[in-house]
Amino acid sequence: MNFLLITLEFFPFKGGVANYYTNLVYYWPKDKKLFILNNNSNELLSQRGIFKWRKTIFKLYHYIKKNRINHIIVGHILPLGIAVYLLSRILPFKYSIVLHGMDFAYAIKRPWKRFISRIIFNKADKIISANSYVAILCANFLKSGQKIKVVNPGVKDFSALERVDIDKVREKNNLNNHKILFSLGRLVKRKGFDNTIKSLRRVLDEFGDNFIYLIAGKGPDEKYLKDLALLELGEKWDDQVKFIGEISEQEKWVLLSLCDIFIMPARDIDGDFEGFGIVYLEASLSKKPIIAGNSGGVADAVKNGVTGLLVNSNDIAEISEAILKLLGDAGLRDKLGERGRLRALSEFSWKDKVADIYNFLSN
Repeated sequence: MNFLLITLEFFPFKGGVANYYTNLVYYWPKDKKLFILNNNSNELLSQRGIFKWRKTIFKLYHYIKKNRINHIIVGHILPLGIAVYLLSRILPFKYSIVLHGMDFAYAIKRPWKRFISRIIFNKADKIISANSYVAILCANFLKSGQKIKVVNPGVKDFSALERVDIDKVREKNNLNNHKILFSLGRLVKRKGFDNTIKSLRRVLDEFGDNFIYLIAGKGPDEKYLKDLALLELGEKWDDQVKFIGEISEQEKWVLLSLCDIFIMPARDIDGDFEGFGIVYLEASLSKKPIIAGNSGGVADAVKNGVTGLLVNSNDIAEISEAILKLLGDAGLRDKLGERGRLRALSEFSWKDKVADIYNFLSN
């Protein structure tokens, strides 16, 4: 059987969706055919017009015929699923859909999108969800979960990479003799960095200034977050909160190894939610306890009381309590971190995850 993955996000794109599909291709059984079509060179979507997927139809038609494709893995139900569905009416292939989070929320946001999506879903052979939360949403939408399977992302253990000098990173960010809270991600409200900053006033009052909150990443909310830190913590806010921008892969693993707590209380904002959060697993691989928002698909990545603490990401007091609890209990931090690493290694092998996908689609 010849499979084809069609996706709008693929390496070198960053983010969870691109990571999922890149590893799907890398770990696909070597003796089985998996072709790939992506939009990295703008080959799939038209740049003008209302039906941007019309270009996909022609490209996909010729690709299916040339490579004798039997089964298409649809990376984005809209708009790619429209082209795949239409072609499935005239060509003899099956298709399955992969869902992550925002793609599903977008697909059911308006009546006409819900109508089209339901048609595409109903003809699909299988549906793969990257997290349990979206699987439940999809099952409710279709009034059946019969052809839905949850396959979480995997994670690669790069914690032993050759690292940049740890002492230099420590000195550069003034981390000596401080407890370190660390966040990594795009600076947008969904990640919950603003509510973490709001929670620090109480941490400062009760724990003192013997901590630093490091935020790595870039995004449109950077100025908002800095203004918020000034408002919440006063003129010396940057003694406690440090924005360090984009970091390298090596720096990421160094900072994960140095931090005491990884925190990202992600929340759902009008259907914009965290689909999973591979960075949580990376923190677990580094034996770090996690504070995460109990929203979206995060509960698949972080087990409350086992690998970290799940909090109401809109409750500032609850976030503060979680931080203070972990800062004050080294034994609990170590226990959660150890359990997290064992779980990440045993349950989130990319090779096993892709084997699950292949076996599901092949049966």
